[in-house]
Amino acid sequence: MEPQRRPKFSRTKQKADLEGVLRKSWYHLRLSVRHPSRVPTWDAIVLTAASSEQAQLYEWQLKRAKRMGRIAASTVTIAVPDPLGQRIGSGAATLNAVHALARHYQKLGLGSDSEESSKDEVFHPSMVSFIAKRHVLLLHAGGDSKRVPWANPMGKVFLPLPYLAADDPDGPVPLLLEHILAIASGARQAFKNEGGIFIMTGDVLPCFDASTLILPEDTSCIITVPITLDIASNHGVVVASKSASLENSYMISPVDNLLQKPSLEELVKNSAILDDGRTLLDTGVIAVRGKGWLELVKLALSCQSLIEELLKSRKEMSLYEDMVAAWVPAKHEWLQLRPLGEELVNRLGKQQMFSYCAYDLLFLHYGTSSEVLDHLSGSGSGLVGRRHLCSIPATNVSDIAASAVVLSSKIAPGVSIGEDSLVYDSSISSGIQIGSLSIVVSINVPKVNETAENSYRFMLPDRHCLWEVPLLGCTERVIVYCGLHDNPKESISKGGTFCGKPWKKVLNDLQIEESDLWSSSGILEMCLWNAKIFPVCSYFEMLDLASWLMGLSEKSNEHFLVLWRSYPRVSLEELHKSIDFPKMCLGSSNHQAELAAGIAKACINYGMLGRNLSQLCEEILQKEVSGVEICKDFLDLCPKLLEQNAKILPKSRAYQVQVDLLRACSDESMASKLEHKVWDSVIDETASAVRYGFKDHLLEAPSSNSSRALCDNNGNEGSQSFHPRSVKVELPVRVDFVGGWSDTPPWSLERAGCVLNMALSLEGSLPIGVIIETTKVTGVFISDDAGNGLLIEDLTSITTPFSVNDPFRLVKSALLVTGIIHENCLVATGLRIRTWANVPRGSGLGTSSILAAAVIKGLIQITDGDASNENVARLVLVLEQLMGTGGGWQDQIGGLYPGIKFTASFPGVPLRLQVIPLLASTELIVELQQRLLVVFTGQVRLAHQVLQKVVIRYLRRDNLLVSSIKRLVELAKIGREALMNCDLDDLGEIMLEAWRLHQELDPYCSNEFVDRLFEFAHPYCCGYKLVGAGGGGFALLLAKDAENAAELKRLLQQDSKFDAFGFLGSEQFRRIWTPSQLRYNCLDCSVQHYTMDACKMFSVDARKTTLWSHHKRCIFVGGSKVVHFRPERNMNSSEASTDPYDSMSCPTFPDCGFRQPNSGVILSCLDCFLRNGSVYCFEYGVTPSVFLAKVRGGTCTTAASDPPETTIHRAMYLLQNGFGNYDVFQNNCEDFALYCKTGLLIMDKLGVGRSGQASSIIGAPLAAILSSPLKLLMPSPVGVATVTAGMYCMSRYATDIGVRTDVIKVAVEDLHVNLGWVGEPEEEIAEDSEPSNRALAIAR
Repeated sequence: MEPQRRPKFSRTKQKADLEGVLRKSWYHLRLSVRHPSRVPTWDAIVLTAASSEQAQLYEWQLKRAKRMGRIAASTVTIAVPDPLGQRIGSGAATLNAVHALARHYQKLGLGSDSEESSKDEVFHPSMVSFIAKRHVLLLHAGGDSKRVPWANPMGKVFLPLPYLAADDPDGPVPLLLEHILAIASGARQAFKNEGGIFIMTGDVLPCFDASTLILPEDTSCIITVPITLDIASNHGVVVASKSASLENSYMISPVDNLLQKPSLEELVKNSAILDDGRTLLDTGVIAVRGKGWLELVKLALSCQSLIEELLKSRKEMSLYEDMVAAWVPAKHEWLQLRPLGEELVNRLGKQQMFSYCAYDLLFLHYGTSSEVLDHLSGSGSGLVGRRHLCSIPATNVSDIAASAVVLSSKIAPGVSIGEDSLVYDSSISSGIQIGSLSIVVSINVPKVNETAENSYRFMLPDRHCLWEVPLLGCTERVIVYCGLHDNPKESISKGGTFCGKPWKKVLNDLQIEESDLWSSSGILEMCLWNAKIFPVCSYFEMLDLASWLMGLSEKSNEHFLVLWRSYPRVSLEELHKSIDFPKMCLGSSNHQAELAAGIAKACINYGMLGRNLSQLCEEILQKEVSGVEICKDFLDLCPKLLEQNAKILPKSRAYQVQVDLLRACSDESMASKLEHKVWDSVIDETASAVRYGFKDHLLEAPSSNSSRALCDNNGNEGSQSFHPRSVKVELPVRVDFVGGWSDTPPWSLERAGCVLNMALSLEGSLPIGVIIETTKVTGVFISDDAGNGLLIEDLTSITTPFSVNDPFRLVKSALLVTGIIHENCLVATGLRIRTWANVPRGSGLGTSSILAAAVIKGLIQITDGDASNENVARLVLVLEQLMGTGGGWQDQIGGLYPGIKFTASFPGVPLRLQVIPLLASTELIVELQQRLLVVFTGQVRLAHQVLQKVVIRYLRRDNLLVSSIKRLVELAKIGREALMNCDLDDLGEIMLEAWRLHQELDPYCSNEFVDRLFEFAHPYCCGYKLVGAGGGGFALLLAKDAENAAELKRLLQQDSKFDAFGFLGSEQFRRIWTPSQLRYNCLDCSVQHYTMDACKMFSVDARKTTLWSHHKRCIFVGGSKVVHFRPERNMNSSEASTDPYDSMSCPTFPDCGFRQPNSGVILSCLDCFLRNGSVYCFEYGVTPSVFLAKVRGGTCTTAASDPPETTIHRAMYLLQNGFGNYDVFQNNCEDFALYCKTGLLIMDKLGVGRSGQASSIIGAPLAAILSSPLKLLMPSPVGVATVTAGMYCMSRYATDIGVRTDVIKVAVEDLHVNLGWVGEPEEEIAEDSEPSNRALAIAR
């Protein structure tokens, strides 16, 4: 039998992407805090502490974490000190923490049916059952932090770790604890509904995607990672069984043995070395669930006698040696000889421990000061926010290294900070110099003089640490210092150091006696930890003595020695026991509040309110007494700010700041009143960005005495009555892949936006529409597909605000924004308006906006106004603000323009839109038809409820929201490339990230039904999201392939929980769209696209002959669309357009007539192109004889045609980038078509063009001239004509592009280089182009 092989680990396996893991983990944490009913969070978070005083500090930090949104309000948080402040070991501390948690629940009146308890059996069995069902996160954060002494007062778990700090510059500095909470939040779902405990250490950040964690049931599991043998020799090692469940990113196997700091011989002996030469490192992360957790709870709730025994014997029980050994049978014999080992084996030994090996786990240890700096300047340095919530002087009055990390600190002029140093929670006055690789924490140097020249001077050398500690019963804070690499636990005899120097040298140089530092009794090892070296005296005397002890003083050694000996002194050990934690917390809160107040004041006085004042006020209000008064002072500054910056500061932002300040001052009634001004300002600003002067009358009641002239929507006067006519507008719905929210005001009014979306027809028809008819009876009659009807006789009654229950407020708003009401256009006639939307309300398909677009377009068409798509899209923006629903431009763009398109908007007055139609290849269409599923969730949502929350957060300048929308914009650009490259797997990843970002913007955009659908579909899909704003409606599922799509569809249809009725591309469709339908239904949809079923060059005889018969050439790109080249029309002309390719004149295709500004390349429908002409098919690759036989030029060529996909690519590229200036002889429509079909370009730009048109018109006279000398040889007219015709045909043949030798094949992307055209990037074109009165360029 072949021996079983051990699983192989890849030596080159990539570690976790630190940024990606942290971002996903923080996203998960925020979601679980904001919406714990959707994303389960921990029932309890417990921290262990070394003493009751340290536990008080931890309690304060935990409350702060709750206030800052790091911990859910429903989560119970406690800090549990070691009993009597005596160390009992991490194992006993674990039992003590679970015991204390049960006590806490008992005080809350939870978990116990009986209040009776005894000394031995504390809890009733019901409490055991209650705790066993809880999900507990336990962090071991106790101890004295000897190797990171500056973090000892705060606790290592609370040391600053500014990864991703730049994402939220107005928020608090991220702490190690918060990153640990983020990682742990993903692990919660691994427990599912089974209770358990997740144990981590407070000085390790295990960076891995914990949401993928797989935990065995009813037992314990330790997280491991492959590590090299040299590192393993200083840590714990896990020996995993040879039988393992091996996957791509993890391996689960039983634990055979545990080794502590093993030698190479021990590793070999215990078969701990993997095939790749590494071994499994114990990360300190342990999970226990199910029955294993129940047994642990039983032990913990009866552990007091065990702990008392440990206290009496002054022994410790380790979690990672003793308790874990109880779950490893091979360790039982060893464990029974340990303190309480027999009890552990009897109580816990029934369960077998497993190892979960996370290949890509990144193990970040913060065990020493140098490790802390290494992690800030190492591979993760790009994530580090190096300036956060700090006050820093100008670079010409200070010297602060770019790599220095300055957090929550105030730096005065005249300060120097060296490279890679860390300054945290400090106020540094002038004259202080901090070296490189140094750490300064909680230092508050008082001001001596106002000028830096006369200030107190102090230098902290390179590689040193400096911090302050408030002591109980002491008014002064003690200044403490040491070298970066000093090990406080290392004794003099073993080479211990102080400030980087051996102790013997320090004592010799400073003439200090050992007896000055260490008493002769009770000291086992003389080391820095117990050396009484830090004097307690006045602040500047402590700094002077610090310089002397570091060996930097130039004064007499005798002077400082006498001074030093005259003051009481303390050691690090004594400091640890005497810290005044309440004073430290209060000082830190006041310091943070003062910094926040300074930043807020500068923002109001000098800035443009770009900071999140609401968030800053939360910190300011933590200041004792004066916090509210500071906010009131800021409120008094607001009117002046608005007055000074009225022309550039958006009023909506200014009013929102006042609302936030009023709430900070607890004036809720005034804040609620002012909120109306916020929304009114958003409406005004949107209207101003869309139409000049429109906002002036938008909110006013219509006047019966106003002008009675018929007006179009540009304010132009026309006839006094409507022409009797009827207009019908039908539009598709849209689904968005990515980019939503960046189209929404006020974002789109201030920042660029990008959206990638697609139009869909349902059941082969356009589901949204309106019919508008003129009537002889005055007034407006409105009806909808629900049977509602309303006759409005008095049009002056149409005023804002509209009731949210008004079923016709959309149509009423459309009558206002088009100007029909205010200009009293309906004097002698009336209107009948009927609307329909064959889509469920709240579907997320943009129904409301697209219906608004249809109504506005119909109203404008019936008044002969500017019904261009770009104008309609902008007016819908105003309409939605008027209705109070909010919303952006992507919905109406999605419905007005067919197919897949990438749309960008650019802020300004007016708002500029750029719609780029994306040509879908045959491959892409097939892939979408096979893999894309559009599913109705049955959950109805109202977009405005989500929109209002997001808009308020933006107006507050919520940095997380801003960074999320910026990322959505970026993803839209990436998604465009992925879609056009037919890389649907990448598109799926983009959809998943977009869905995560949507939930970051508003966690309520999903619900348990949607979550369940996505969880069910996840194995079959590479991407999914809700369309639109979310909250319900339709889901977009992108399957991994056609087989997975078919299987997912089958499963959804068969599963009673998901009743699916037809998918994208299905032939059968059962229409069940009502709210009472079963939970999940799917729509049969077809993509509106440009097909590529043919690619021919056509010519149209327009019968407009001047010197020669003009043929219009085009490239047929499918979908009844052609691309052609013609002379440019003056885009800025104020004259009415007579262009037959203007979209205004095409009743079928909204994008017919699309062209770039100042470009002659046009996209037209075939009907408009063929207007008044006949079609001919141009021939390629003909033989010379056939070519010469053609009497008429411009009908064929000997050049061969390229494949259809290449031709269409060239045509669509030139549609976006132009083909130069039109020239009848050098660069005409046939030249354009010939290049698209062949890619050939004539090198001699001064010669005759490529086309047969030019050749024929030049060739005929030329042939006549050349043949005239031969007429003497041809006496008859027939002979002359024959020779002339022959010469004409030969001249055409000689100039044919397939015959000429001066041609080259040029890629379309390089065409502008070969022809000397000046090309601009798409965004730059949009920025530089001047807007016209007719419309903006909207399709790029």
